[in-house]
Amino acid sequence: MSIKELLKKYKDPKNFFNRDLSWVEFNRRVLEEALNPDLPLLEKVKFVSIFSSNLDEFYMIRLSGLKEQIVASIHEPSIDGLTPIEQVRIIEKALKPMIKKLNDLWINELVPSLEEHGVELLSFSQFTEDEQKKLSEYFNKEIYPVLTPLAFDPGRPFPYISNLSLNLAILVKKPNGENHFARVKVPNILPRLLQVDEILHPGKKTDVNGAFHAKFIWLSDLMWANLAGLFPGMEVIEAHRFRITRDTDIELQEDEADDLLSVIEENIRQRRFGSVVRLEITNRMPEFMLETLMENLRITRDDVHIVEGHIGLSDVMTLYGLPLHELKERPYYPVTPKLFDEDEDIFTTIKQRDILLHHPYHSFTPVIDFIKQATKDPDVLAIKQTLYRVGTDSPIVKSLIEAAERGKQIAVLVELKARFDEENNIFWARELEKVGAHVVYGLVGLKTHAKMTLVVRKEFDGVKRYVHLSTGNYNAVTAKIYTDLGFFTCDEDICADVSDIFNYLTGYSKQKDYRKLIVAPINMRESMLVKIARETENVKTGGEGAIIWKLNSLVDPAIICALYEASNSGVKIDLIVRGICCLVPGLPGLSENIKVTSIVGRYLEHSRVFYFYNNSKEEIYLSSADMMQRNLDRRVEISFPIEDQKLKNEIMKSLLKITLRDNVKSRLLLPDMTYKLHDNGDSTKKTNSQEWMMKHSLKAGGEAIEHS
Repeated sequence: MSIKELLKKYKDPKNFFNRDLSWVEFNRRVLEEALNPDLPLLEKVKFVSIFSSNLDEFYMIRLSGLKEQIVASIHEPSIDGLTPIEQVRIIEKALKPMIKKLNDLWINELVPSLEEHGVELLSFSQFTEDEQKKLSEYFNKEIYPVLTPLAFDPGRPFPYISNLSLNLAILVKKPNGENHFARVKVPNILPRLLQVDEILHPGKKTDVNGAFHAKFIWLSDLMWANLAGLFPGMEVIEAHRFRITRDTDIELQEDEADDLLSVIEENIRQRRFGSVVRLEITNRMPEFMLETLMENLRITRDDVHIVEGHIGLSDVMTLYGLPLHELKERPYYPVTPKLFDEDEDIFTTIKQRDILLHHPYHSFTPVIDFIKQATKDPDVLAIKQTLYRVGTDSPIVKSLIEAAERGKQIAVLVELKARFDEENNIFWARELEKVGAHVVYGLVGLKTHAKMTLVVRKEFDGVKRYVHLSTGNYNAVTAKIYTDLGFFTCDEDICADVSDIFNYLTGYSKQKDYRKLIVAPINMRESMLVKIARETENVKTGGEGAIIWKLNSLVDPAIICALYEASNSGVKIDLIVRGICCLVPGLPGLSENIKVTSIVGRYLEHSRVFYFYNNSKEEIYLSSADMMQRNLDRRVEISFPIEDQKLKNEIMKSLLKITLRDNVKSRLLLPDMTYKLHDNGDSTKKTNSQEWMMKHSLKAGGEAIEHS
């Protein structure tokens, strides 16, 4: 059945969940982890921070886009039948009780619980008179010089308010009785939560009678208590906290760009001035002050969020760094597979077997060592790599720089359009260019999201290629908290495909056919549809059909319609979708053979795995791509096959099947778009898939998943 026929048959609004409402439900699952009574205290604090930072990005990107459509009078409904204005109303209605629940949790449960464990978050008035004096002295010495009070009057325009900056709106009275509005920004170069033990008692240990003790004050509270010093000769009548969120999804005009790097740099500057999409205020802010902000920020009452508590709870991640290990999950240290110690030469190891690493259960060190050894090996002629989000202190980029300095051919695609990592990527691109590496910034109109490294090495029997492919970024930090799969191979067909893709990225190529890799935007959607249709046909002709997918998001209408067709034909489908899912499962006559689950746990589920039963000739593909239009149409992505039976068995046994057995962190998606936790009861054995994988990796003694 063609894409057109699939869409005609199944493209009914009732057959699709709204993408952004599905995201709201994902963040609800994050909130549920913060509310989870079984989690240690600081883990709850961590999920409070994650929920808040997720929400900030949602407003900056998704809500801002919907509001742009409303301003532009776009009334076209999305595939689920909702217009932009309907979506915004429903989203805001769904979010408000969640935000209230979060603030209630923070104020009434977590703050008192922290205090019970020696961590006090105090207001200025709760300190003793002597402590207040010391805090004010610290303020005058360390904070006051950084602050810039900005007045607003006929001679001075309303000040620029930066995105996500916390501010104090202040009413001051002159000696002549005139009232004026002023604003002071809480500096983001200082921690929002200030630990003050050293200020109050220099040199004193934080352990009191063997127990940890620490005092904190919100920086904004310390500023509020010392505002008089910023307005000498005037009376501070009142001050209230507020924060704005701006539209940061500025459209790139790549087709008109002579220099993409310059365009990205300008985009970063313009992002600062995006329109305001959210104003957060405290519940005590007076009406006249709110109206002043609304008028000058050019927003409506619908854009105002009244917060009963602290604004910007993403800042509480600071507390997670406290040395209170009993209040966190038991630490897990990734295992370095023993096989990498068997041979000093990593290329000999890869030549002997295909190797699959499962991060963070397996260490990311072998990936770093792969690049380091290629850098130092005199027989290595060239290294080619794609970089999407590499981090601020990347050992991999440092090795690439060293390799270029050693005279090796280095070609790197640095994706400048990786949202919120643009500045970091620009820095590394320039550092690579300085040492003579060939640096390209991607293709016009496309993001390069594929994760590939190619090493070309001269050996006694000729030139040989080695590759590392991954579902996740070349980032040593996120590799400790994201679950991803990395694959080492010297398979000639895969290596040849990777070479061809690099030629496509760095030169001019119209290649459409690849030996083993599936490549977006060239053939990924079509390939996946063919494989789904094959399962459908196998069932229709008396065989069996089964699909198991693990991914972050499922949005693409054609893929969803094909899954509906497969379900209606009797194909058993299990989908493990961490985040957004627009497919409606469990509906008779549509999706009764489709089960959707989601895991939100200790680690961020990030790997993408696509399994097809194929009449017992099982196929497994790993991928950098989710099934979304942006991935399939507007990104360079790869899916790569796992062909060795031992590797397939291990993926099935130690990843897919154990994830489907999870009844602790797994939630089942219902036809009304709500999620249901498993009801274990007393007789059901509890299975936490991430805990199982940690124990499995340790029990295996550091054995990587390898070709036999």
